[in-house]
Amino acid sequence: MLPTKPTPSQPLPAAADDMIRLHSVIKTFKNAAGEFTVLKGLDLTLRKGEFVAIVGKSGSGKSTLLNMITGIDHPTSGQVVINGTDLYTMTESQRALWRGKNLGIVFQFFQLLPMLSLLENVMLPMDYVGLYDFDDRPKHALELLDMVGLKEQAYKLPEAVSTGQQQSAAIARALATDPPLIVADEPTGNLDSRSADNIISLFDRLATQGKTIAMVTHDPSLTERTSRTIIISDGELVDETVASALPLLKHRQMLDITKKAERLIYQPGSTILMHDQHVDTFFMIAHGNVDIVLEGRQQGDTVVAQLGPGEFFGEVELLRGGKSIASVRAAAGGPVSLLGLRHEAFLSLIKNSPLTEEALGRIVQHRLQENKFARR
Repeated sequence: MLPTKPTPSQPLPAAADDMIRLHSVIKTFKNAAGEFTVLKGLDLTLRKGEFVAIVGKSGSGKSTLLNMITGIDHPTSGQVVINGTDLYTMTESQRALWRGKNLGIVFQFFQLLPMLSLLENVMLPMDYVGLYDFDDRPKHALELLDMVGLKEQAYKLPEAVSTGQQQSAAIARALATDPPLIVADEPTGNLDSRSADNIISLFDRLATQGKTIAMVTHDPSLTERTSRTIIISDGELVDETVASALPLLKHRQMLDITKKAERLIYQPGSTILMHDQHVDTFFMIAHGNVDIVLEGRQQGDTVVAQLGPGEFFGEVELLRGGKSIASVRAAAGGPVSLLGLRHEAFLSLIKNSPLTEEALGRIVQHRLQENKFARR
């Protein structure tokens, strides 16, 4: 069965667990020098309960993307839907009130008011949106400070506690109206490693409780603790499959592969590669699983391995210049979505990324040994 190709991008139907949906979001700024497009048609969906890292070099568009999600800035075109609400169908005042009730923001520099105690800082969002009776607000604020380990510091001014404690207080403030979405902009950028670890652990707990956390960070070590990593480069999103399969590439290289890769869909049981077939494509698995099959004349076919999302195949044959060492089939359980990179683009990738070439070389040797052992 031949693969099918996805249709051009269309607005995805809303799902019950969608928290953030961006479709074809473009942001263009105008100045004396002309127009500059910062976001170039972004499509992005984040689910409820996800803890997501957003990474990218300076000037890549991270801050502008955050401004779209928080309703601080308008897209030039496109749609931004947060928890079922289309942000840019509201007036500025409506959006400000919506933001107070539905969104918690954590800044790199805390933004606590210095003349107010930690408790009073946490109560401010409750005052703004009129949440809880006036006399009940201190109780709720104290509960939030207790949750982040600051109950004993509640009546101190921000300058009287450590930077890590100030950031914890800022998170308590972000939770003051019990918003479903927390957006954090470099929340650990000014913290020591221990304080940063505490903040990430707190975000992780909030995600398990159903909060959605979208965190911008420059620290690659933090992405190992999030459920997803979104990479933005030059105003465009890197395909998450490319980033997962080829993590040693530079962001611009990942984006180049994202643009060049062909999207293919195979139905369960379909043959993707046959044994001894000429291979001219490097395949990365986006969704579903594939079976690596050794075909036997007497004892039938044997599945020697199964590969899943973020893994790849075809590199053995492309690097060795040979034919397929095994058959590859779409596994049972649903369609398999692949990204295919043609031979020429693959070789260019290897040439321009020695670290990737070295890593793939080790994988090739390992897979050849596995194949040799399986055929005994």
